[in-house]
Amino acid sequence: MKIVTLTLGALATNCYLVFSPDRSPALIVDAAGDPEDILSAARARGLEIRLVVLTHGHIDHIEAAGELKRRTGAQLAIHEADAPMLERPELSGAALFGFPQTPTSADRLLKEGDDLSLEDSDISLRVLHTPGHSPGSISLLAEGALFSGDCLFAGGIGRTDLPGGDEEAMTASLRRLVSLDGDLPVYPGHGPATTLSAERATNPWLR
Repeated sequence: MKIVTLTLGALATNCYLVFSPDRSPALIVDAAGDPEDILSAARARGLEIRLVVLTHGHIDHIEAAGELKRRTGAQLAIHEADAPMLERPELSGAALFGFPQTPTSADRLLKEGDDLSLEDSDISLRVLHTPGHSPGSISLLAEGALFSGDCLFAGGIGRTDLPGGDEEAMTASLRRLVSLDGDLPVYPGHGPATTLSAERATNPWLR
């Protein structure tokens, strides 16, 4: 599995292009920023975007989702608890932060334990429901990687003071992530990649 990180948009949100070497199907984790930046990165690698998975419904992570769906025919997937954010700017934070939002809808509503895969690809992601930053925040567990959304960052954690945030739920979600087996690379929603071992050892929020 190959992972290309694109840091896009006004809030420097990480968008991940995930694909198998020598195969064209690809998925996107979080649709940040300008859709053309994402499409250009896919075209440059000869990739076909078939699935867009959103770790949660805040505007900086869904900004390009509707346009990517329209232009590629890709399916759009989000946890069922955050799905209303795709259509309502007062829920996504678009109204709060002054972002434009074009309403769209999910093709697949996710829940804990769902598996996401691509036909003609060896990519498989397991959905972990990790609320706290938002009610429907998820992390995605792959073989050899964890996409943590806005739950766990390098040296930090996601905020819980936005509408729908829950500090108690965030604490439980963080405990769950750091208890995962092995020293997985972690690809967060913002900031640099890290590892579970580094966060267990140095992240002040996990002590």
